[in-house]
Amino acid sequence: MNSTRFPRLLAVACLLSALLVRGLHAAPARPNVLIVLTDDQGMGDFSCHGNPTLKTPNLDRLQSQSVRLTDFHVAPMCTPTRGQLMTGLDAVRNGATSVTGGRSFPRPGLPTLPGLFAAAGYRTGMFGKWHLGDHYPHRPMDRGFQEAVYHLGWGFTSAPEFNNTLTNGRYFHNGVAKNFAGYCTDFWFERAMAWMKERKDAGEPFLCYLPTNAPHAPHDVPEKYSAPYRGARWANFFGMIANIDENMGRLERFLQETGLRENTILVFLTDNGGTAGVPHWNAGLRDRKTTFYDGGHRVPCWFTWPAGGLGATRDVGTPTQVQDILPTLAELARVPLPAGARFDGTSLAGLLQNPGATFPERKFVVQYSRARLTKWECAVVWNSWRLVHGKELYDVATDRGQQHDLAFQRPEIVAQMRAHYEGWWSALEPLSSQFVRISVGAPAEPVVALTSSDWQDVYADNAGHVRRAEGGPRGGPWNLQVERPGEYELTLRRWPAEVNLPLSAAEQPGSKALPIAGARVAIAGRELSAQAAPGDRSIALRVQLPAGPARLQAWFVDAAGQDISGAFFADVKWLR
Repeated sequence: MNSTRFPRLLAVACLLSALLVRGLHAAPARPNVLIVLTDDQGMGDFSCHGNPTLKTPNLDRLQSQSVRLTDFHVAPMCTPTRGQLMTGLDAVRNGATSVTGGRSFPRPGLPTLPGLFAAAGYRTGMFGKWHLGDHYPHRPMDRGFQEAVYHLGWGFTSAPEFNNTLTNGRYFHNGVAKNFAGYCTDFWFERAMAWMKERKDAGEPFLCYLPTNAPHAPHDVPEKYSAPYRGARWANFFGMIANIDENMGRLERFLQETGLRENTILVFLTDNGGTAGVPHWNAGLRDRKTTFYDGGHRVPCWFTWPAGGLGATRDVGTPTQVQDILPTLAELARVPLPAGARFDGTSLAGLLQNPGATFPERKFVVQYSRARLTKWECAVVWNSWRLVHGKELYDVATDRGQQHDLAFQRPEIVAQMRAHYEGWWSALEPLSSQFVRISVGAPAEPVVALTSSDWQDVYADNAGHVRRAEGGPRGGPWNLQVERPGEYELTLRRWPAEVNLPLSAAEQPGSKALPIAGARVAIAGRELSAQAAPGDRSIALRVQLPAGPARLQAWFVDAAGQDISGAFFADVKWLR
């Protein structure tokens, strides 16, 4: 053999051997994904963002280790943000536009973040606040989570969790009601960490979603956390954040000790702008939750992934939105997307992994509703421009607090942003009247416990609304899908079943007693009525229903037959 050819052949053989060994043994493991979402914690509710009183050392440490999206936008209230996170679609497109009013469920059939990851071989689990539907087919285990540990409604003291407590309260495990011991935030973290440890031991990649109900009201926390802030009106709110911060420290230690930290994509964000802490410190932003100024929807979003090549910790000032997270995580974790699937969000993978990457310029809309959607109840985001309510224009690069309206000085910018919104609205507005329905009669949920939270276009989702008998003399209708034809029993209540009070009783001092003598029901084109005897705790009626869509409205009447209030609670049971 030629003496000059042999070294070249040997080098080629060594290279091929190395590539083969790398292909067989060094393919990187699929990353785990952990999303932590806190509730009602605004941009100012972190000491790393300048809060002069609140101390959040563990969150500050995470922030310092992260790639930070500093111009990141969610919805101004929680359900729309959560629906956008789960679907990658604008709230108006996915259907979950409000926290109540029969508008808090994403449309069935949409690809979801947990569903996509489960289909790709991941184990999926969520622990905490869901708020995208309490009933089939909208529960977390119906939408892709294989393990679901959660509470109902928006949280403790919502209508579905009327008297539930943050300490030693009730939760649901894959649809089954159980009781937890201790404080709720500690419980969500403990269950999430135990589940992640099981996945680690089984060698299974996971998607873990950890959405806390804290620091949303009611502001209740063990005294040791609020004690450093005693005397301030926000003491318990800050205490709830201090407890979250402690749990974030526990989570970091857990990930390090189990060896999960390196190959876990950790995303931290909050679900809307500031609330109780706004008067104290709002990080320079204008206004708060429910509003369309940046204080309502601009929140922190931090990514860490030590093994993922995200590069140096840094701020990324490109405007981004919660709809971007699904396509981003799918690309980072190499999770295939269904053919033809489209998202309103755009993958940020290149932006996260390459500090020098460019990102296409875009305009996007922030919109939600408390009940019915209204045109121009929105913000349009374009670079540093904000168009609020279609008429106020701000440049947040020079005016972070949005104090100087530039609409008259820059009419050409206003025109471009209005044109974008007009096109967006005309395409999606027809969807706003297409209500997503709650199924009844499905084998997956034999008894459906409806509450006033889901009355169409009525805001009656708090225990306070129920106690004051708000919502009008007839309440509102529930939009249902009757899964099986047959005989159904409807059980109507003024108070939730666990309260066990007569229909006409006041539940506590300050709650409203009603002279309930009977009830009326309108369903599927039929009207029914029934009487109540003194001391009755509920009124039951039976009705034959065909399969298909139906509207149910139930309300109470007095002895003269006058309408006095909606039936705040109604159980629907398929009999035969």
